[in-house]
Amino acid sequence: QVQLVESGGGSVQAGGSLRLSCAVSGYIFSNGCMAWFRQIPGKEREGVAVIHTDGSASYADSVQGRFTISKDNAKNFLFLQMNSLKPEDSAMYYCALPRTRFYCPFRPSEYTFWGQGTQVTVSS
Repeated sequence: QVQLVESGGGSVQAGGSLRLSCAVSGYIFSNGCMAWFRQIPGKEREGVAVIHTDGSASYADSVQGRFTISKDNAKNFLFLQMNSLKPEDSAMYYCALPRTRFYCPFRPSEYTFWGQGTQVTVSS
């Protein structure tokens, strides 16, 4: 059974940093892609970062240069390093596994498995 568990969220001041983790079990993700999404209540879930099968990454324009996605294949962990945080980064953050192992667009409908989320709050 596939399970994703996020951790590392919290409250920080603007300009601070957080590192989110996603523990993956029941799935071999060493050769697949994965993504981070975020959602504010009342708004659609939006893609934040994707790590592709070749190890390259894609980022939403709003986080480019500030966030870094990475993974540890040996330990089955996905990470999101978030620096220079802004109040508009406040949201619930989710890790996700795609419907098709090698296809990770910024569309939530293309993802099958989701974690429970971890809350990030950035104060000004």
